Amino acid sequence: MSFEEWMEVVVHAFEVVGVGILAVGSFVALVGAARAMSGGNRHTAYEQARHSVGRAILLGLEVLIIADIVETVTIDPTLDSALALGLIVVVRTFLSFSLEVELAGALPWRKAGTTKAL
Repeated sequence: MSFEEWMEVVVHAFEVVGVGILAVGSFVALVGAARAMSGGNRHTAYEQARHSVGRAILLGLEVLIIADIVETVTIDPTLDSALALGLIVVVRTFLSFSLEVELAGALPWRKAGTTKAL
């Protein structure tokens, strides 16, 4: 097996793990919300599901970024793939930042005084 073939396997593994995190994390969040709703806590169920799904998305995006970086650096190190990687990282970073602000309820540099348990 050549180096590039091995790296393709590594990239696919990271992609599978990233998608798995998104799917399993969302499923676990929805099951937890359903359990909270069955106990009569509709507002708590919604907030719990929202935070749990958001955390799963954040972690899944980070793992998918790793896959893109490994692919660009090892398999296809061209200017076009580097520019595509840059665009992907910018979009995913924006999504991650937006989710973090929404989940924390404050900008990252302002949450030191407003910490709350998630």
